[in-house]
Amino acid sequence: MRPDSPSPLIPFLVACAGIATYSSMDVLMKGLSIDIGAYNAVLWRTGLGALLSGALYFAMRPAMPDAPTMRIHAWRALFVAGMAITFFWALARLPMAEAIALAFVAPLLTLYMAALFLGEKIGPRSIAASMLGLTGVIVIVAGKLGGGGHTPEALWAVGAVFLSAVFYAYNLILARRQAKMAGPMEIAFFQNLFVTLFLAVGAPWFLAVPGGTHAPHILGAAILSTLSLLLLSWAYARAEAQILATSEYTGFLWAMTFGWIFYNEPVTLPTIAGAVLIVIACLIVARKTPHGDPVEPAAA
Repeated sequence: MRPDSPSPLIPFLVACAGIATYSSMDVLMKGLSIDIGAYNAVLWRTGLGALLSGALYFAMRPAMPDAPTMRIHAWRALFVAGMAITFFWALARLPMAEAIALAFVAPLLTLYMAALFLGEKIGPRSIAASMLGLTGVIVIVAGKLGGGGHTPEALWAVGAVFLSAVFYAYNLILARRQAKMAGPMEIAFFQNLFVTLFLAVGAPWFLAVPGGTHAPHILGAAILSTLSLLLLSWAYARAEAQILATSEYTGFLWAMTFGWIFYNEPVTLPTIAGAVLIVIACLIVARKTPHGDPVEPAAA
């Protein structure tokens, strides 16, 4: 399928696969963040990810990226670093489904940031879908947080998720620009490399060497993160950001399932009701027909 194909279905499905892979990584990162802290979990994961993706990247004998491409690699990695630290710090203190539900403000923000930064036109169908998705998020948050009983640290974690969502929303916009300038393998390598370099600045104060029991989880998280990045980079090179942003909602279904299986986190009725609304919103955006809402190409 060539880039910028008029049909968004295949890129949307690939983006969904990338989100599922990333959610699997969240399971490992939640445990690592609890055991060794979010900073060390992210630093060691991205460091190992840089080695793995770098080996694949340089095996292809690539030409080095030019200065503008290198700048966007570094710029996006800065936001990814902030997004990852704040999110995984919160994930260690909140149930997976709850953290992901709160983070859903990111793709909703992205829908409108795409118009501001990329020049994309948001059609009525996409606006309606975003409102439906927002309703699902409100249902979930009301069910999870409305009853009280959360510790002060959990409330700080909620704030950290929202801060992470701001970073993530802009990250998705940069992903669209970056995918037009570089291939998935190049993006995976330089993102892991630059995130590791940015986080290494704090090493004199925060670095801790993980134990041998953590090594398999760090390796697994690095592999899953790199694979997810490859899938999402491929998808964002072939469809508008406003189309793919709603695929983020499927991450809630994985978080709900994985949180229940691996951490015995309960699934409530409001959680299920909100998830249904979110999935419907995903299907509305994904089902683009020639007679549906026009989606104008993003500015180069």
